[in-house]
Amino acid sequence: MSVDFSEYVGCLDEDQQKHREALESSYHEAARVMSPRGLQNYLEGMRAMCTMGRGQDLVLTYIQEMPGVAKEVGEDVIPDIVEAMMKLASHTSGSVIALMLANMPLVAQRLGDGELVRGFLNLLHQMAGKAPRGMRPMLENLDELLAKLTLGGLRRWVLWGAQAHQRDLDGQMAYFALKTESARSVLQKERRGTLFVNNQRKLNFYLRALWARAFLMRPTSGDYETRTGLKPYIEDFQVHVPDAYDPYRGIDGMEVYRAAAAHAAAHMVYTRDPISAEQLSQAQMRCIELFEDARIEYLAYSEFPGLRKLWLSFFTAQPGEDDEVVEVHEAMDLMMRTTRAIMDPGYSDALEVINTIAANFRAGLEKDPYDPRLAWMAGVDFYNRLAEISRIPSVRILSDWPIPYRDDNRYFWEFDENMFVEHGADYIPATQQQVRKYVSVMEMANEIDCELAGDDAQEIWVCSTEFYPYEDFGVSFNEMWGKEPVSEPYHYDEWDYHVQLARPEWATVIERRQAKGDPEVMDEILVKHKPIASRIRHLIDAMQPQGIVRRRGYEEGEELDLNAAVRAMIDIRRGIMPDPRINIRISRHIRDLSIVVLMDLSESTNEKVGVEEGEPGYDEASSILDLTREATGLLAWAIDSIGDNFAVHGFASDGRHDVQYYRFKDFNQPYDDEAKSRLAGMKGNLSTRMGAALRHAGWHLSEQPAQKRLVLLITDGEPADIDERDPQYLRHDTKKAVEDLAMKGIYTYCLTLDPDADRYVARIFGENNYSIVDNVERLPERLPNVFAALTA
Repeated sequence: MSVDFSEYVGCLDEDQQKHREALESSYHEAARVMSPRGLQNYLEGMRAMCTMGRGQDLVLTYIQEMPGVAKEVGEDVIPDIVEAMMKLASHTSGSVIALMLANMPLVAQRLGDGELVRGFLNLLHQMAGKAPRGMRPMLENLDELLAKLTLGGLRRWVLWGAQAHQRDLDGQMAYFALKTESARSVLQKERRGTLFVNNQRKLNFYLRALWARAFLMRPTSGDYETRTGLKPYIEDFQVHVPDAYDPYRGIDGMEVYRAAAAHAAAHMVYTRDPISAEQLSQAQMRCIELFEDARIEYLAYSEFPGLRKLWLSFFTAQPGEDDEVVEVHEAMDLMMRTTRAIMDPGYSDALEVINTIAANFRAGLEKDPYDPRLAWMAGVDFYNRLAEISRIPSVRILSDWPIPYRDDNRYFWEFDENMFVEHGADYIPATQQQVRKYVSVMEMANEIDCELAGDDAQEIWVCSTEFYPYEDFGVSFNEMWGKEPVSEPYHYDEWDYHVQLARPEWATVIERRQAKGDPEVMDEILVKHKPIASRIRHLIDAMQPQGIVRRRGYEEGEELDLNAAVRAMIDIRRGIMPDPRINIRISRHIRDLSIVVLMDLSESTNEKVGVEEGEPGYDEASSILDLTREATGLLAWAIDSIGDNFAVHGFASDGRHDVQYYRFKDFNQPYDDEAKSRLAGMKGNLSTRMGAALRHAGWHLSEQPAQKRLVLLITDGEPADIDERDPQYLRHDTKKAVEDLAMKGIYTYCLTLDPDADRYVARIFGENNYSIVDNVERLPERLPNVFAALTA
């Protein structure tokens, strides 16, 4: 069964099908990443957003952004987000709450952990009470802030600004918009060396390369005010590491991450038995941890010798001039020297007892490194000797290990020998996600439980052919109850020229299908425009790839022209200066081209050409859409005859949440009746959010292995949409999209039907990258000529 969204989103207009399609698309995406319980929480969140009464944009933002959050940090955080937004509703406006929701996927991606996202929500609540005017400018600059700060650093930056500008509202807004020197200064002060989120993939590959297995790593917030989260730890088969590391005595932050990740992974790989803490004091446990760390590191660098050099560098590095010198307790110094003596057989300590302890422990490792009593006995013995050499300090001092890569060792004290039996070594808790299987007709007929299972089914079977009921009605299930598939949403950044930053994942593109038409309509275009088709035929013949071409008359070349060589020899015998051009050059004439013909299918394309409504002949007159179809049909026929790889797509938009993208003909799909019927049935409606459509077309082109890639845009007006009043905003975004595509090697050319396009089109696409068709009726003639000029 399908979900009745009216129960949850009664605040949306029921008569507008566009909202229904956007809901279904986002719900399909959510069903792929959430369990049934998570989906129910997601739907209840829709209801909560509606009850706020803050407009449709807020509700649609929640619907489209939450699946992305669940994909990054899990579904359990969604109820917390909803609760936080409900609390903030009394402190700020609906547009600011919508901006918060729009930024949540970015927050989830940059913080990478559900607990950190909850910490960010608490920070927003604090800020709403202390600096409400700064909420909007901070959210608009959140991408830059999270790229430089950890959650702890962001909290201190926010609280400093709120305190400094408590009574200066203008100064408050300028600070959180990063427009003041103090904002930049505090930002630089709180900036950390190496962020985990920027290096997580590298660390995962690093550990997989060492032990050929997956390790799940998560960041934990390191806050120097509470000193929580600074030390790595292992919990629930997951390695938790600080969200940032500063350089340590000249050792780069990335090296600290490698050392910490490898040390924690070694615990998980080489720990086979728990260590009993029965009848042990906290100080004795700290001493045992020293030898257990040395044991698992010994096993690791015995297998991978390079790890010894990595870990040993932390014990030999000397503080630099800029490094803060930290006084180390005498007992802690002895523990560090003992660790170094165990790790480095060539090291001789000034205290002979340390050399003896290290030598005895290495001997035990060589005998049986997996002996469960080895670290326990060595640790207790070391504790007794430490009491003789030095005074035993407090547990706080013994626990404050100065080497940054070591974890807190809770893993082997809490180790359960049955957990690997129950779950396996690579167990990662997962939600019950929906399964989609592709099966044959016989499997579908014999095994299917319900032909009409809805989007919330645990398992969905997909058959590649039409599936008919047992009763031979001649009509398939698809024809009776099926619906056109809607793609999962594609999220794209959008450029905000006011702040000169990209709004992350601001626009949502959803691929849809329009109804089919009669393919003969496209064939009749060639008959209607027979003179133009005849001229295009000459273009096709001229542009056909000729393969290998030999050209004579060159002084240098790949082959000798025998006739020219004979003539040259005759001239030499006659005493005449010979012609030196006796070689043949060989060149390959091929067309390595992929092109997307992108059509603007907004509501304005339905306007009739050359006649006003109510005048005679209005119904029979061609619309801009008809002429666009005819021009595209002629061009598609020409490109197909040449043999170039091409696609025909279109777009329209209904706000940033619903940029509709239509694929009438795809790459590597023949230009046959299927493609023609799609083109024949295309319709125009809604608005023109051009930047998002260009980015999506560029993504399709980037998948093609062509040397030259081109987007040929056909539009009848400037970028515009219903949710954007500033006419310059979407122009600047489209310009940025064109520039971004150019950086990827994708060329964009615009053919516009707007006679007033001179005032904006050159600034968007650049000089010589556009053509203006003053006479719309000449579009079928102009479009193939433009293509020929661009690709010759």
